[in-house]
Amino acid sequence: MAVNVRALIAAKQAEAVQTTQYTASGVRTIIDKFTATNTSAGAVTLSVNIVTSGDTAGSQNLIVKAKSLAASETYTFPEMVGQVLEPSGFISTLAGAATSITIRASGREVS
Repeated sequence: MAVNVRALIAAKQAEAVQTTQYTASGVRTIIDKFTATNTSAGAVTLSVNIVTSGDTAGSQNLIVKAKSLAASETYTFPEMVGQVLEPSGFISTLAGAATSITIRASGREVS
């Protein structure tokens, strides 16, 4: 068994449409850290889904629903730490406004 520690999602702006940010391609993935920073001047929400293979992002796999981040706030999403993605599972996000929230995630891929 090999364990690869890596950035799962390199720092990027979250989209204002439901978007797959990371897929566990042929590996099992353990999420160690997931952060979001509001870079805008007003409050913006972020929702995060952990989706199993063959499913789509929706209320059935919503981990964080519309977390409101104040201007310049950073949130570390403790709800995401320790979550496991089986092969072909993925992380999907939905921001309340485009180009307002920077996200990043790191973790371990086990093969």
